[in-house]
Amino acid sequence: TSGAIEAVKIDLETYEPQISVIGGGHPMGICGSGMIDAISEMFLTGVIDRKGKFVKGKTSRIREGEEGAELVIYKDEKHHKDIVLTEADVENIIRAKAALYAGIKTLLSEVGFTMDAVEKIYIAGGFGNYINVEKAILLGMLPDIPKERFVFMGNTSITGAYLCLLSEELRKEAEDIASKMTYIELSVYRSFMDEYMSALFLPHTDMSQFPTAAGMMK
Repeated sequence: TSGAIEAVKIDLETYEPQISVIGGGHPMGICGSGMIDAISEMFLTGVIDRKGKFVKGKTSRIREGEEGAELVIYKDEKHHKDIVLTEADVENIIRAKAALYAGIKTLLSEVGFTMDAVEKIYIAGGFGNYINVEKAILLGMLPDIPKERFVFMGNTSITGAYLCLLSEELRKEAEDIASKMTYIELSVYRSFMDEYMSALFLPHTDMSQFPTAAGMMK
């Protein structure tokens, strides 16, 4: 929405953030794509380590807030309401991206495939329309495969509902697809928890799975 920080770039020498705001006006907060941008930039510039912890003394923008260490993304002198990312924010993103990547790895393992076999990854929802694929790969949120293999679908649930209401043929096709699907309860798979624990680092404990990220880090 208007006023949300959607993109962040941190200078490698000064550590000063450059922000892009939806609508171009006064920043009011930060959205999901902006958080992914910011955290990946914090990682690349050494503001946070591979565990997502702030490196104290790296920049004066790191300070102690009400919820612990935080990084000031935007300093609001006029309204005295700074926009910050806390260490807890970073930890939440890391847990979320670890679960997502672990889910992908577990599903592939169950059908006997490796990541090389994946020809397309379809990303649905409004969030997917704005996500920076390179930054998401750097965090270990998405697999390190060529960018052209990612396809953004938009709000597929609404589109699917429209099509099912307007076309009996498409509704039957949707029912046919649903009947052929296999449901996997990730929480009962030991391999999922192992994959999850391995993914609780930036981008991952096994850097061979993220060669592009390893190159950027160098």
